[in-house]
Amino acid sequence: MNLNKNIVLLGMMGSGKSTIGYLLSKNINFNFLDIDKFIEKDTNLKIYDIFQIKGEAYFRSLEEKITLKLLKNNRNVISLGGGSFLNKNIRQEILKNHVSFWLNWKNSTIIKRILKSKKRPIAFNSSKSNLTKLIKERSNIYCQANYKINCEALTKNMIVKNIIELYEKN
Repeated sequence: MNLNKNIVLLGMMGSGKSTIGYLLSKNINFNFLDIDKFIEKDTNLKIYDIFQIKGEAYFRSLEEKITLKLLKNNRNVISLGGGSFLNKNIRQEILKNHVSFWLNWKNSTIIKRILKSKKRPIAFNSSKSNLTKLIKERSNIYCQANYKINCEALTKNMIVKNIIELYEKN
């Protein structure tokens, strides 16, 4: 593989960005960068606690700063937080200079994975109908990714293989 562009994984919380990103990075010998882990390390707080203590606006500002900084390097697999791609500055940078993949799942799969999850502050106090609405809203932006991977009937290794094949076509 001779491409140097970053591979950026995006999608709803619970879509497997971290798991797939790690497996993918091992397969192609790229560094793996999980944006949420960098934010937690920077603040010494869990994402849920950042939302509770400092608020979503603070989190989103920090998320933008850290994401744009990490995107400056090449040959990385980057797992975005679920809301990162909604940020216009992050989205424009990714679409201009990187290769992005939307890990897409059925609403019911995502809801089952995230409903009442304390790890996911936006999902913790949400109802199924609110999460369905959130998925629909975010999907309208996620669809701008370079590629959409419909993950529902695929194994982790099949998802990784699909991403590698599409990436190599760039």
